[in-house]
Amino acid sequence: MSRSKETVLAALVLLLAAHVSAQQTVQKFIRETPYLLYLPQQYDANPSKTWPLLMFLHGSGERGTDVEKVKQHGPPMLIEKGKQFPFIVVSPQAPEGRAWDAALLKELLADVQKKYRVDDDRIYLTGLSMGGYGTWDFAMSSPQLFAAIAPICGGGDASRAWRLKNIPVWCFHGAKDYVVPLDASQRMIDAVKPINKNVKFTIYPETGHDSWVEAYNNDSLYTWLLSQKRYRHRPVPVAENVLKTYEGAYAGQNTDTVTIVLENGKLVAGSRKGKIELKPGADNIFFFDEKAFDHMEFTRKPDGTPAELILVGDRRQPFKKVR
Repeated sequence: MSRSKETVLAALVLLLAAHVSAQQTVQKFIRETPYLLYLPQQYDANPSKTWPLLMFLHGSGERGTDVEKVKQHGPPMLIEKGKQFPFIVVSPQAPEGRAWDAALLKELLADVQKKYRVDDDRIYLTGLSMGGYGTWDFAMSSPQLFAAIAPICGGGDASRAWRLKNIPVWCFHGAKDYVVPLDASQRMIDAVKPINKNVKFTIYPETGHDSWVEAYNNDSLYTWLLSQKRYRHRPVPVAENVLKTYEGAYAGQNTDTVTIVLENGKLVAGSRKGKIELKPGADNIFFFDEKAFDHMEFTRKPDGTPAELILVGDRRQPFKKVR
């Protein structure tokens, strides 16, 4: 092909690309999430004070586009009747026909934290029925956000309950609940209790599906919530000679390889995604930062040498030591 033909062809390609590009317009998809906001009576009195926050998730009957429906039960109803709470209360409304979306709730919470003076170490989550399921799910999806949760007559995926090992839980359910059976809560409690000492389960023996009435009218629930603070990992000292034993390369089930090295007395993990310091929680458990629930665990062979590291996040990913 001659040089002039190449030039013409290149110009034609650019022209076509520009033409195609010109047909595209920028649009936005916006999903609104209405919510009720309650600010404590003294919120404006001290502009430098931060406040605890309670997020309430309603049940399936309050879904829709009329946010006033959210006032039918729970804290929003009590506020409507004149009850004063010593924390910010955020009560979002789910769209008609949809369950709670943990990712959307996380965005909403982040927006509220930007707009209002929230004590980030005292954020609490509660909900009833569909909101009880939403409470379990949101907390397991983002455990690093919450100081405590109070799910009522809900349930969840018990295989993910290990992510709640550092979150205080007070669960409520009616023994005569034929809408969401008691076993839905019981399975979650049975999964959390062996790994979490701060778990309470209140069963109302003569109550059906409306166990939230007694639960939310119990002031000791709010006192208990306010006594909880978000878990922060406190590094424990680990001898340098122990840290050094973990040095090496660990291969995952795909092409990922994690390299562990000791730098200036600190254990550092590196991969193609970057490097991060590991903060010891025990001789064989290392966190990524002081608020992280995701961490690494090391296992050892019978002779004491490291066998594998397990990356603990949304799921447990094993990496075998290869050198």
